[in-house]
Amino acid sequence: MLLAVALVVLGGCKSGTAGKVVTVSVDPTGVNVVIGKTLQFNATVTDTFNTAVTWTVAGGSGNGSISSTGLYTAPASVPNPSLVTILATSQKDTTKTGTAQVTITSSSQPTNVTVQVSPPAASIANYSTQQFSATVSGTTNTNVAWQVNGSNGGSRTLGFISASGFYVAPGNVPTASDGKGGNVTTTLTITAVSQADTAATGSSTVTVVPGNQNTQSAPVELGTSGGNGTDSISNPADHTITCCGGTLGSLVTRGSTQYILSNNHVLAKSDTATVGDPVVQPGLIDAGLTPNTKCDKTQATTVANLSQFVNLESQSSASSSNIDAAIAQVVTGEVDPLGNILFLGAMADANGVPVPGAPNAGVGLPATLNMAVAKSGRSTGLTCSTVLSVNINTSVEYNKSCDGTGATFTVDYDNQVDVAGGQFGAEGDSGSLIVTQDTTDPVALLYGGSDTDTVGNPVSAVLNFFGSGGNPMTFVGAGPHAVAGCTLPSAAQAAQAVALAVQTRSVEQEVMQRAVNARDAQASALLAHPEVQAVGVGASLDNPGEAVIEFFVTRGAARTGIPAQVNGIRTRIVEGDLFPKRGAAISAAESAMNERSAAAPRLVYSISAAEIARANLVHAAHARELMKLAGVQGVGVTSSVDSPGEAALMIFVIRGVTRAPIPAVIDGLRTRVRESSRFRAGFRGVETQRAACRVPAMKAAAKR
Repeated sequence: MLLAVALVVLGGCKSGTAGKVVTVSVDPTGVNVVIGKTLQFNATVTDTFNTAVTWTVAGGSGNGSISSTGLYTAPASVPNPSLVTILATSQKDTTKTGTAQVTITSSSQPTNVTVQVSPPAASIANYSTQQFSATVSGTTNTNVAWQVNGSNGGSRTLGFISASGFYVAPGNVPTASDGKGGNVTTTLTITAVSQADTAATGSSTVTVVPGNQNTQSAPVELGTSGGNGTDSISNPADHTITCCGGTLGSLVTRGSTQYILSNNHVLAKSDTATVGDPVVQPGLIDAGLTPNTKCDKTQATTVANLSQFVNLESQSSASSSNIDAAIAQVVTGEVDPLGNILFLGAMADANGVPVPGAPNAGVGLPATLNMAVAKSGRSTGLTCSTVLSVNINTSVEYNKSCDGTGATFTVDYDNQVDVAGGQFGAEGDSGSLIVTQDTTDPVALLYGGSDTDTVGNPVSAVLNFFGSGGNPMTFVGAGPHAVAGCTLPSAAQAAQAVALAVQTRSVEQEVMQRAVNARDAQASALLAHPEVQAVGVGASLDNPGEAVIEFFVTRGAARTGIPAQVNGIRTRIVEGDLFPKRGAAISAAESAMNERSAAAPRLVYSISAAEIARANLVHAAHARELMKLAGVQGVGVTSSVDSPGEAALMIFVIRGVTRAPIPAVIDGLRTRVRESSRFRAGFRGVETQRAACRVPAMKAAAKR
């Protein structure tokens, strides 16, 4: 509702906005809300720079409540009368108010409102667009609110949808756990929510298909679907063929000869291939015109031939090669000689799709903590994330068979790179080249991971292995450039991206009480540090589930030796200017209040070279013994979250495996625990993907 403003002349001066009329309108209006449910309201304030409003609900708490951001929560029972008024009052001119009317309904009351979304299902290329429409019946209010996977308006990783239903797909393909410890690509749900009755919704299922899976014409670009042309298995018992494929990662050169670089388990089938085998594009997993005709070798083109690979199974313990890599000599004319990788360019085309781009030529860079990185791979397209841990000792599981029924073996690696986020890669992304976002310098070769992490070989180890004998190997590319796709579809939308979350877990009361007892036993000494405003208790971010003694310290003040543990209890340092609760040992609830007034914790922090060196010394002394503990699958170097600015020893543990407690401190260095599924490569992890295709028995036999 729009309200006019009258200007009053007082002493020759006009009150209100000079020469303009402030108006306030609220949407949605005329809507039904089920008891106990929420609905977001928005206010539009015109003709003033100050667009802030104060939200209220007429009639008091019995009619529900509304937050300072306009999120309305309906009451627990239907009020009398059931018609409720929401008010938004201009903070610039408090005489100006907009209103919306809401009818509160019982969840048991029937509704005649229905919503149907068109199209009901869609396959959309990454970065492309789709117009959705909603048909609302049973009400005169046909307005809807659009969501992607339950998120109003979507997000950068899910794609964005406008108020009119115009959807912009993300550059990455969303993933989900496969229930077996790995990540697989998954669909999205576009939902239209009736503004007349928020219980009435319609939806559409969206499959985001990256251009990386497409069959290309020669010369093919990298970051694309590919693999060994013999990587399939026939099963005469049920007349099926299972085929595999991964990612043809990048182009390298040795002397005057160019090669495709990828993983052993993509090009060499986990040691079971033969030098000279055809390497095809697309991989057999994508070779066919329809899902029921995949595995068709006639639909794949030989673009290279397997030349050399490190033997994985001989690396039962970490060896000098320390990599999962293979190279295939390019067939003349079949591969882009400039080394361009899909979506890795410095700009987008007229449709907003990032163009292909070559990495920075040369030998790449070593990974560093908090380094922003990207990759373009067969399954999830272009993804962007951050280096979480370096110098990792890890144990990774392999399977020799394309269908996952073959013998398994484990490879132990040293000095590996961990990239945060299970969505950074999924099955089929193995072989992708991980590069820096700002310069596209190669950093690592993706080969495995878990549901929370991706691991890669440092590119220096890869190049050294294939460049032995005085004939160095380097990456084919151009000059440095930024990866534009990591900020598309627009800088404004990128700002809405959800930050990678720190792992958290609630703390049992008994565990919290032990922290209180340890704190209280030394409260005077702990409060004596001049930078400390208060000492509380809370939950550790370095080891979820453990309690900590929290030091609330003045931002920027010199540190005076706050201990990393007190009587075996971890400590956490929280910086701020002036905390709400100060000057004493405070409760867990008061500690939580202080935490909320500080900056949100980050997943990883940049730390000094001196801290890295200190952590590397502790890592060298203890990594191998820690790797022998039950449930430990990796030990690396990272930053502490409990104490930003300090290094920590990262202990990667397998979820659900009984393990001994991890010490809070080892040789003066904090420890950090990260829990996930089992690290795997080539089998139920970030690996080559499998697809079973039903074919006649005779045809299957011909394709063995």
